Amino acid sequence: MTGVADQIVKVDHVAIAVEDIAATVPLLVGALGARFITGGDNDDTGIRLVHFQLPGMKLELLAPLRDDSILSESLERHGPGFHHMTFFVDDVLRTVDGLEAAGIPTTGTDVSMPTWEETFIRPGASFGALLQFVKSSRTWGVPTTDFDLDAVLAGKTVWREHLACLRDPGQ
Repeated sequence: MTGVADQIVKVDHVAIAVEDIAATVPLLVGALGARFITGGDNDDTGIRLVHFQLPGMKLELLAPLRDDSILSESLERHGPGFHHMTFFVDDVLRTVDGLEAAGIPTTGTDVSMPTWEETFIRPGASFGALLQFVKSSRTWGVPTTDFDLDAVLAGKTVWREHLACLRDPGQ
């Protein structure tokens, strides 16, 4: 399976599912010194995502915005905690080919946008962990200067085409 290993550029982040992102701030920002990178609401999936930089790693927090969000069901079943790990790769389709050639099924493959191409290995095929493989034309570790964590927590930001930005004033 060296073809897949050769595709991995880096581990980008670990994602943790929580009920309330604001409740994590005292630990992450206060005690651990995490720096806010970016964040916003994905209105389609009903999830708020926030990225933080910690020494040597990036952390993504996910929280449901509504009861019918795909994350609400996961939190109800499993409780808060590890959600997924994201690997950046050179080529998503070659990664899919390599994984499937090794007998590891992938799901959710989407290469329709050059800013964010992805595929997943479901937890049942990967020791209970959802694994995400991504190729992106954007840099994801640079903190935004367009808004702050308070704006995200107040619902004033939204993800559009895999980029967090301020909501339109009418929303």
